[in-house]
Amino acid sequence: MTVSTQARFEVSDVAPRIGSAIQTDKATLLSGAKAADIRRILEQRGVIVFPEINLTDEEQIAFTHTLGTFAHEEGEGMAGKDAVYPITMDEKINPIASYLKGAFFWHIDGTMSDKPILASIMSSRRLAPTGGETEFCNTYAAWDELPEEEKTELERLKVVHAMWRSQLYWQPEPSHATLQQWMSRGKNTLPLVWKHRSGRKSLVLGATALQVEGVDIAESESLLVRLRDWATQPQFVYRHTWKLGDMVIWDNTGTMHRALAYDHKSGRLMQRTKLEGEEAFA
Repeated sequence: MTVSTQARFEVSDVAPRIGSAIQTDKATLLSGAKAADIRRILEQRGVIVFPEINLTDEEQIAFTHTLGTFAHEEGEGMAGKDAVYPITMDEKINPIASYLKGAFFWHIDGTMSDKPILASIMSSRRLAPTGGETEFCNTYAAWDELPEEEKTELERLKVVHAMWRSQLYWQPEPSHATLQQWMSRGKNTLPLVWKHRSGRKSLVLGATALQVEGVDIAESESLLVRLRDWATQPQFVYRHTWKLGDMVIWDNTGTMHRALAYDHKSGRLMQRTKLEGEEAFA
């Protein structure tokens, strides 16, 4: 699929079931003239890559505003401010970098909220020599291709999500004090199947999924792992290999994502902005 308009705006698919690349220029993005097209493509394709667009922090913030409501980050000095957020393992740049280690496992952002963010926008500033790719899977397509008889059963289920579950993936033996700190974030019960206002449905899975409500722990774990395996099959996945200056947007309501391993001392740095959520899980 390739579409050209008078302004430079060329769209091509990067994988069959998920992801498109848009070749364009800064002026077109910052004008907001293509904002509606970008949102439509994002909802349809889940991920949009802007190869080597090289937006500055200020330009990325301005571009984010063209697409919706800017979501402010939590944390000291960031509340209420339009700012990029550094995604890095360097604690001199991001003092709470350890919390980001959960991002190396499949997840949806915002499962501790009733209304998760709509999308994340991330630009590459420094790359690791090897590794550090980002993978995305299409949870709409994964739902669509499940057997019809299974869908009926899954639509009845709810899943308890907890932030501490995702942290145990990378630190399976935390101190009691650390565990209590994680657990202070609470829990959230969400539908396993998100029935969107558009009429489409997607699976709500990921590393924060603790247990299917009312289901034996072993049976619950088996189901959640099986569905994660299903949703992350190659036909539903796009792996982005970063180049300096790339910017990627992903639809947080219809995808899961994860970062692939890299040397945490490499200085890899991404700058992220987000769009506020517009639709609750249920």
